[in-house]
Amino acid sequence: MKHWFTTEQLDKDTFVISENRHWEETHCYLLVGAYRSLLIDTGLGIGDILAEVRKCVDEPVTAVATHAHWDHIGGHRYFSEFYVHEEEESWLKGGFPLPVEVVRKMIASCRELPAGYDVTTYEIFQGTPAKILKGGEVLDIGGRTVEVLHTPGHSPGHMCFWEPERGYLFTGDLVYQGTLYADYPSTDPAAYLASLGKITSLPVKKLFPAHHSLEVTPKLAERIKKEFERLQEAGKLHHGSGTFSYEDWSVRL
Repeated sequence: MKHWFTTEQLDKDTFVISENRHWEETHCYLLVGAYRSLLIDTGLGIGDILAEVRKCVDEPVTAVATHAHWDHIGGHRYFSEFYVHEEEESWLKGGFPLPVEVVRKMIASCRELPAGYDVTTYEIFQGTPAKILKGGEVLDIGGRTVEVLHTPGHSPGHMCFWEPERGYLFTGDLVYQGTLYADYPSTDPAAYLASLGKITSLPVKKLFPAHHSLEVTPKLAERIKKEFERLQEAGKLHHGSGTFSYEDWSVRL
Protein backbone atom coordinates (compact mmCIF):
# COMPACT_ATOMS: atom_id res chain seq x y z
CA MET A 1 0.00 0.00 0.00
CA LYS A 2 3.06 2.28 0.00
CA HIS A 3 2.42 5.65 -1.61
CA TRP A 4 -1.25 4.92 -2.40
CA PHE A 5 -2.16 8.12 -0.55
CA THR A 6 -0.70 11.56 -1.01
CA THR A 7 -1.16 13.89 1.96
CA GLU A 8 -0.80 17.65 1.80
CA GLN A 9 -1.20 20.18 4.60
CA LEU A 10 -3.52 23.00 3.52
CA ASP A 11 -3.17 25.10 6.66
CA LYS A 12 -2.08 24.54 10.27
CA ASP A 13 -4.97 22.17 11.03
CA THR A 14 -6.42 21.09 7.68
CA PHE A 15 -5.09 18.31 5.45
CA VAL A 16 -6.07 16.76 2.13
CA ILE A 17 -5.50 13.03 1.64
CA SER A 18 -5.65 12.12 -2.05
CA GLU A 19 -5.81 8.91 -4.09
CA ASN A 20 -4.10 10.20 -7.22
CA ARG A 21 -3.37 6.77 -8.68
CA HIS A 22 -7.05 6.27 -9.48
CA TRP A 23 -8.46 8.11 -12.49
CA GLU A 24 -11.01 9.93 -10.31
CA GLU A 25 -8.27 11.41 -8.09
CA THR A 26 -10.44 11.35 -5.00
CA HIS A 27 -9.68 13.85 -2.22
CA CYS A 28 -10.55 13.42 1.46
CA TYR A 29 -10.25 16.31 3.89
CA LEU A 30 -9.08 16.07 7.49
CA LEU A 31 -10.22 18.93 9.72
CA VAL A 32 -8.43 18.95 13.06
CA GLY A 33 -10.29 20.32 16.06
CA ALA A 34 -9.32 20.80 19.70
CA TYR A 35 -10.76 17.47 20.86
CA ARG A 36 -11.90 15.65 17.71
CA SER A 37 -11.08 15.57 14.02
CA LEU A 38 -13.53 15.32 11.14
CA LEU A 39 -12.64 13.36 8.01
CA ILE A 40 -14.78 14.40 5.05
CA ASP A 41 -14.95 11.32 2.77
CA THR A 42 -12.78 8.23 3.17
CA GLY A 43 -11.98 7.33 -0.44
CA LEU A 44 -12.09 4.06 -2.31
CA GLY A 45 -11.14 1.75 0.55
CA ILE A 46 -8.12 0.27 -1.21
CA GLY A 47 -5.58 1.49 1.35
CA ASP A 48 -5.81 2.02 5.10
CA ILE A 49 -6.75 5.69 5.27
CA LEU A 50 -6.84 5.64 9.07
CA ALA A 51 -3.11 4.87 9.10
CA GLU A 52 -2.62 7.94 6.90
CA VAL A 53 -4.79 10.04 9.22
CA ARG A 54 -2.73 8.91 12.19
CA LYS A 55 0.35 10.50 10.63
CA CYS A 56 -1.43 13.83 11.18
CA VAL A 57 -3.47 13.42 14.40
CA ASP A 58 -3.81 11.11 17.39
CA GLU A 59 -7.21 12.32 18.63
CA PRO A 60 -10.58 10.65 17.91
CA VAL A 61 -11.80 10.95 14.33
CA THR A 62 -15.35 11.03 13.01
CA ALA A 63 -15.84 10.18 9.33
CA VAL A 64 -18.57 11.86 7.32
CA ALA A 65 -19.21 11.36 3.62
CA THR A 66 -20.40 13.97 1.18
CA HIS A 67 -22.45 11.08 -0.20
CA ALA A 68 -22.52 7.31 0.02
CA HIS A 69 -20.98 6.44 -3.34
CA TRP A 70 -18.35 3.70 -3.22
CA ASP A 71 -15.41 6.04 -3.84
CA HIS A 72 -16.33 8.24 -0.86
CA ILE A 73 -17.16 5.62 1.80
CA GLY A 74 -14.65 2.86 1.03
CA GLY A 75 -12.49 3.69 4.04
CA HIS A 76 -15.39 3.96 6.47
CA ARG A 77 -14.62 0.49 7.75
CA TYR A 78 -11.62 1.90 9.62
CA PHE A 79 -13.77 4.26 11.69
CA SER A 80 -16.03 3.33 14.59
CA GLU A 81 -17.99 6.58 14.24
CA PHE A 82 -19.33 7.83 10.93
CA TYR A 83 -22.36 9.83 9.77
CA VAL A 84 -24.57 9.59 6.68
CA HIS A 85 -27.51 11.54 5.28
CA GLU A 86 -30.91 9.97 5.87
CA GLU A 87 -31.61 9.71 2.12
CA GLU A 88 -28.69 7.30 1.70
CA GLU A 89 -28.75 5.27 4.89
CA SER A 90 -30.25 2.35 2.96
CA TRP A 91 -27.22 2.36 0.63
CA LEU A 92 -25.12 1.24 3.60
CA LYS A 93 -27.48 -1.68 4.15
CA GLY A 94 -27.34 -3.36 0.76
CA GLY A 95 -29.30 -0.83 -1.25
CA PHE A 96 -26.47 0.78 -3.21
CA PRO A 97 -27.77 1.32 -6.78
CA LEU A 98 -24.79 -0.25 -8.60
CA PRO A 99 -23.80 -3.95 -8.52
CA VAL A 100 -20.40 -4.67 -7.03
CA GLU A 101 -19.20 -6.14 -10.35
CA VAL A 102 -19.56 -2.72 -12.03
CA VAL A 103 -17.70 -1.05 -9.17
CA ARG A 104 -14.87 -3.59 -9.40
CA LYS A 105 -14.41 -2.74 -13.08
CA MET A 106 -14.04 0.92 -12.14
CA ILE A 107 -11.54 0.01 -9.43
CA ALA A 108 -9.57 -2.00 -11.98
CA SER A 109 -9.16 1.12 -14.12
CA CYS A 110 -6.75 2.63 -11.59
CA ARG A 111 -3.53 3.91 -13.13
CA GLU A 112 -1.61 1.61 -10.82
CA LEU A 113 -3.11 -0.57 -8.11
CA PRO A 114 -0.99 -1.44 -5.07
CA ALA A 115 1.21 -4.50 -5.58
CA GLY A 116 -0.69 -7.68 -4.82
CA TYR A 117 -4.09 -6.02 -4.59
CA ASP A 118 -6.87 -8.36 -5.78
CA VAL A 119 -9.72 -6.26 -7.20
CA THR A 120 -12.08 -9.29 -7.18
CA THR A 121 -12.14 -9.08 -3.38
CA TYR A 122 -13.42 -5.49 -3.35
CA GLU A 123 -16.72 -5.03 -1.55
CA ILE A 124 -18.93 -1.93 -1.26
CA PHE A 125 -18.87 -0.73 2.33
CA GLN A 126 -21.82 -1.64 4.51
CA GLY A 127 -22.33 -0.49 8.09
CA THR A 128 -24.42 1.27 10.68
CA PRO A 129 -23.85 5.02 11.10
CA ALA A 130 -23.46 6.60 14.52
CA LYS A 131 -25.63 9.51 13.46
CA ILE A 132 -28.14 10.25 10.70
CA LEU A 133 -27.91 13.74 9.19
CA LYS A 134 -30.67 15.71 7.49
CA GLY A 135 -28.89 18.97 6.74
CA GLY A 136 -28.78 22.03 8.95
CA GLU A 137 -26.70 20.39 11.69
CA VAL A 138 -23.60 22.08 13.10
CA LEU A 139 -20.65 19.78 13.82
CA ASP A 140 -18.47 21.13 16.63
CA ILE A 141 -15.02 19.54 16.79
CA GLY A 142 -13.51 22.00 19.24
CA GLY A 143 -12.55 25.46 18.03
CA ARG A 144 -14.03 24.66 14.63
CA THR A 145 -17.68 24.41 13.62
CA VAL A 146 -18.83 22.92 10.35
CA GLU A 147 -22.34 23.36 8.97
CA VAL A 148 -24.02 20.50 7.10
CA LEU A 149 -25.72 21.55 3.86
CA HIS A 150 -28.07 19.12 2.13
CA THR A 151 -27.20 19.57 -1.55
CA PRO A 152 -28.95 16.86 -3.58
CA GLY A 153 -28.58 16.45 -7.32
CA HIS A 154 -25.56 14.23 -7.84
CA SER A 155 -27.15 11.91 -5.31
CA PRO A 156 -30.27 12.22 -3.11
CA GLY A 157 -28.34 12.59 0.14
CA HIS A 158 -25.39 14.60 -1.12
CA MET A 159 -23.98 17.07 1.41
CA CYS A 160 -21.56 19.96 1.28
CA PHE A 161 -19.75 21.09 4.40
CA TRP A 162 -19.43 24.79 5.16
CA GLU A 163 -16.98 26.30 7.64
CA PRO A 164 -18.17 29.91 7.88
CA GLU A 165 -15.38 31.21 10.13
CA ARG A 166 -12.78 30.37 7.47
CA GLY A 167 -14.96 30.61 4.39
CA TYR A 168 -14.14 27.00 3.51
CA LEU A 169 -16.62 25.00 1.42
CA PHE A 170 -16.12 21.27 0.84
CA THR A 171 -18.22 20.50 -2.23
CA GLY A 172 -17.93 16.74 -2.72
CA ASP A 173 -19.16 15.80 -6.20
CA LEU A 174 -21.36 18.87 -6.63
CA VAL A 175 -18.54 21.03 -8.01
CA TYR A 176 -15.15 20.07 -9.47
CA GLN A 177 -13.21 20.37 -12.70
CA GLY A 178 -13.97 17.42 -14.97
CA THR A 179 -17.15 15.55 -15.86
CA LEU A 180 -20.08 16.07 -13.51
CA TYR A 181 -22.57 13.21 -13.38
CA ALA A 182 -26.29 13.93 -13.35
CA ASP A 183 -27.42 11.10 -15.64
CA TYR A 184 -27.87 8.17 -13.27
CA PRO A 185 -31.40 7.26 -12.11
CA SER A 186 -30.47 8.36 -8.58
CA THR A 187 -29.47 11.85 -9.80
CA ASP A 188 -31.77 14.86 -10.14
CA PRO A 189 -30.68 17.66 -12.53
CA ALA A 190 -33.24 20.16 -11.22
CA ALA A 191 -32.19 19.54 -7.62
CA TYR A 192 -28.57 19.87 -8.76
CA LEU A 193 -29.27 23.41 -9.97
CA ALA A 194 -31.06 24.29 -6.73
CA SER A 195 -28.06 23.05 -4.75
CA LEU A 196 -25.72 25.15 -6.87
CA GLY A 197 -27.89 28.13 -6.00
CA LYS A 198 -27.56 27.31 -2.31
CA ILE A 199 -23.76 27.18 -2.26
CA THR A 200 -23.16 30.17 -4.57
CA SER A 201 -25.08 32.35 -2.12
CA LEU A 202 -22.39 31.75 0.51
CA PRO A 203 -19.34 34.02 1.05
CA VAL A 204 -16.91 31.27 0.06
CA LYS A 205 -13.20 32.07 0.20
CA LYS A 206 -11.84 28.63 -0.67
CA LEU A 207 -13.57 25.76 -2.45
CA PHE A 208 -12.36 22.19 -1.90
CA PRO A 209 -13.63 19.59 -4.44
CA ALA A 210 -13.69 15.82 -4.05
CA HIS A 211 -11.98 15.05 -7.36
CA HIS A 212 -9.26 16.16 -9.74
CA SER A 213 -7.58 19.56 -9.57
CA LEU A 214 -7.34 21.29 -6.21
CA GLU A 215 -6.58 24.56 -7.98
CA VAL A 216 -10.18 25.73 -8.19
CA THR A 217 -11.87 28.89 -6.95
CA PRO A 218 -15.46 29.71 -5.90
CA LYS A 219 -15.96 31.18 -9.38
CA LEU A 220 -16.11 27.63 -10.75
CA ALA A 221 -19.38 27.01 -8.86
CA GLU A 222 -20.79 30.26 -10.20
CA ARG A 223 -19.87 29.33 -13.80
CA ILE A 224 -21.40 25.88 -13.46
CA LYS A 225 -24.60 27.35 -12.04
CA LYS A 226 -24.93 29.78 -14.97
CA GLU A 227 -24.57 26.99 -17.51
CA PHE A 228 -27.12 24.84 -15.66
CA GLU A 229 -29.50 27.80 -15.80
CA ARG A 230 -28.94 28.11 -19.56
CA LEU A 231 -29.64 24.40 -19.99
CA GLN A 232 -32.83 24.81 -17.99
CA GLU A 233 -33.93 27.75 -20.13
CA ALA A 234 -33.27 25.68 -23.24
CA GLY A 235 -35.36 22.79 -21.91
CA LYS A 236 -32.30 20.51 -21.69
CA LEU A 237 -31.84 20.12 -17.95
CA HIS A 238 -33.14 16.57 -17.78
CA HIS A 239 -31.97 12.99 -18.07
CA GLY A 240 -31.13 11.87 -21.58
CA SER A 241 -30.37 15.28 -23.06
CA GLY A 242 -26.68 14.44 -23.54
CA THR A 243 -23.23 15.61 -22.49
CA PHE A 244 -22.42 19.30 -22.49
CA SER A 245 -18.79 20.42 -22.41
CA TYR A 246 -17.37 23.75 -21.33
CA GLU A 247 -13.91 25.20 -20.76
CA ASP A 248 -12.72 23.02 -17.87
CA TRP A 249 -15.75 20.91 -17.00
CA SER A 250 -18.66 19.05 -18.54
CA VAL A 251 -21.93 17.56 -17.39
CA ARG A 252 -23.61 14.30 -18.35
CA LEU A 253 -27.38 14.46 -18.36
